[in-house]
Amino acid sequence: MSHSDNLGSMISGVFPAWEEIPAVHRQERPVGQREYLVDGEIRIWEGKVQEVLSPIWIGGTGGFRQHVVGHYPLLTRKEVDEILDSAQRAYGNGFGQWPTMTVQSRIEHVEDFLMRMTDKRDEVVKLLMWEVGKTLQDSEKEFDRTVGYIQDTIGALKELDMRSSGIVTDQGVMAQIRRAPLGVVLCMGPFNYPLNETFTTLIPALIMGNVVIFKPPRLGVLLHRPLLEAFRDAFPPGVVNTVYGDGQEVIAPMMQSGKIDVLAFIGSSRVADILKHQHPSPHRLRSVLGLEAKNAGIILEDADMDLAVDEVLTGALSFNGQRCTALKIIFVHRKVAEGFIGSLSGRISTIACGMPWEKGVMITPLPEQGKPRYLGELIDDAVVHGARVINEAGGIINRSFFFPALLYPVNDRMRVWHEEQFGPVIPVVPFDDLDTPLRYISESDFGQQASIFGRDAGRIAQLIDPLVNHLCRINLNSQCQRGPDTFPFTGRKNSAEGTLSVTDALRVFSIRTLVAAKYNTQNRELVNRILQEHQSAFLRTGYVL
Repeated sequence: MSHSDNLGSMISGVFPAWEEIPAVHRQERPVGQREYLVDGEIRIWEGKVQEVLSPIWIGGTGGFRQHVVGHYPLLTRKEVDEILDSAQRAYGNGFGQWPTMTVQSRIEHVEDFLMRMTDKRDEVVKLLMWEVGKTLQDSEKEFDRTVGYIQDTIGALKELDMRSSGIVTDQGVMAQIRRAPLGVVLCMGPFNYPLNETFTTLIPALIMGNVVIFKPPRLGVLLHRPLLEAFRDAFPPGVVNTVYGDGQEVIAPMMQSGKIDVLAFIGSSRVADILKHQHPSPHRLRSVLGLEAKNAGIILEDADMDLAVDEVLTGALSFNGQRCTALKIIFVHRKVAEGFIGSLSGRISTIACGMPWEKGVMITPLPEQGKPRYLGELIDDAVVHGARVINEAGGIINRSFFFPALLYPVNDRMRVWHEEQFGPVIPVVPFDDLDTPLRYISESDFGQQASIFGRDAGRIAQLIDPLVNHLCRINLNSQCQRGPDTFPFTGRKNSAEGTLSVTDALRVFSIRTLVAAKYNTQNRELVNRILQEHQSAFLRTGYVL
């Protein structure tokens, strides 16, 4: 059997029969979620529910069927109003228990949650696989990275608290400058990192004294269910609330109410614009947004080709290319283009494809309904305008499975030049001079990252200096990425608003506030009395170790 026949056989047989799934990885019963968290109570919803279908199809005597993961509540405006009231009461216009609590006490609540969360690791990991098709290894990594992020956030807050513990005096005025919460935060994460990306906004918002309403992504809802009791038991009533349902039904009323102080949203700029414009006071709304990206790889003629191919392969295809940080368009110098695409094509044909629990797989079924069809349309359009599918079996579809496609040569008449494919399609553009990739990036609506591959320090420097004025991270001889979480993560143009990292997130979900007084005997005695008798949670010189 030829290699091409092997690929075709693999794609046609990618979905298993039930008995072929290892027992430890089977989801024996659908998750019938009717619970939602509000005002410190897990309430039971008796109304309509939304069925959750896995990207995984199961073979049987009647053919293949899409696995049903479970269902979740479709709440209404009535429940939305209750959730908003719960959050408003918990914040208490800044007078509530949580926003006036000491940093030490808030940290203890978050640590309590973290302990309870870790007990649910296996449940969450399994649901990550079945809901969004993420590999077992990546699902475990996402959970563990989230735990590490929470631990690092606690450490960063302790350091921030220590740096803010002193009293400063300048021009006859003494003051203590600390950070205070902003109010009610609406957190909405993405399907590709439904746990981690949600928690990178939710946890810093909470630990800084805000109260949170969070809506899980449409794909990746049920994996949060095992954590509802942990949220309920670890935090005071109303500090964490969950909402489920159609965005127009449950999110629009929240934004229109004007009771949301911070929007933390990771998704498309189109949806972000709609949400922001629904708020009656958009100038008062703080937005923390992670949006689209069309990150470019630039391969110079002196690049280490083996390294470049390795990095582009993982950078473009990890988790099926469903990452905002994925490499989504590759510019390669024409002198080395044929060698590059030949090598990359060969590597694509050897990558492991299959079910999320299979060891070493990179390509798994796609969770978004209609996504394989959309990717196929991008390929058809590119071919019409002069591109070829370079690799064997590129673009072949089996239900929700899409085999990666390498397109060459790509030009600006093609949709894939402009649109963020968010899937396993790799467009490659040949160039003769650096003006081609530089112009592409400068004219793009997106501005997150780029990767440069080469050895010539002068030419790389020639790219770095203009690109830092259009992008927020330049990666040298390595793929685009978010981590480490201590590094800033943001974007320009339509790619982001606000900066996230362990430390930056603490700042973005709070505001600098100070207590000040003229430096005289009466005020010194007053401040000393407050400090010595520990009368204020804000004005204090002690800090958390």
